[in-house]
Amino acid sequence: MIKINLLPHRELKRKTRQQQFAVFAGIVCAFALITIWGVHNIFVGKIEYQNGRNQYLNNHIAILDRQIVEIRNIKNQTQELLARKSVVETLQGNRSEVVYLLDQLVRLLPDGVYLKSVKQERHSINLTGYAQSNAWVSTLMRNLESSPWLESPALIEIKAVTVNNVRQNEFNLNIKLKSSIDDNDEINSNNFNVL
Repeated sequence: MIKINLLPHRELKRKTRQQQFAVFAGIVCAFALITIWGVHNIFVGKIEYQNGRNQYLNNHIAILDRQIVEIRNIKNQTQELLARKSVVETLQGNRSEVVYLLDQLVRLLPDGVYLKSVKQERHSINLTGYAQSNAWVSTLMRNLESSPWLESPALIEIKAVTVNNVRQNEFNLNIKLKSSIDDNDEINSNNFNVL
């Protein structure tokens, strides 16, 4: 006898294949989601790690910027201190010049000559004063020329004036101070008023 299967075997096979396909698709989707989630977590971790490194570098850059500003300030202060030191050394080296100048002026001043003012600017000295006659001014200039500390007296002006009802000759002359200090050094200006 012939056996005929009247059950719908094709539909059962199709249903079984559909179930297998659905399970397999679910497994693949789950695996894909797990993979995407894992890759996402890896990238998020790397981004956070890089952001942390960037923040660390930015913090250290800010610290270094502050240190650079401090170094610049220290360099500026050092330059200022060196400039002050240079001025003090120049003054220290030139402090005897004023003593020699005043000493020479006292020694070389003739009896009939009186100084009104002595102004020094670097190595140039301006003398203003009164003399009883032009001859006394000439004597003063010869005395200044013979001084070991002074040189090049140059008469700028001489004029007749009356001081305390006495006729005087007011003179203005320039002389130069011989210096043992280099001319490259900065020498401050000194003003002396005598009378």
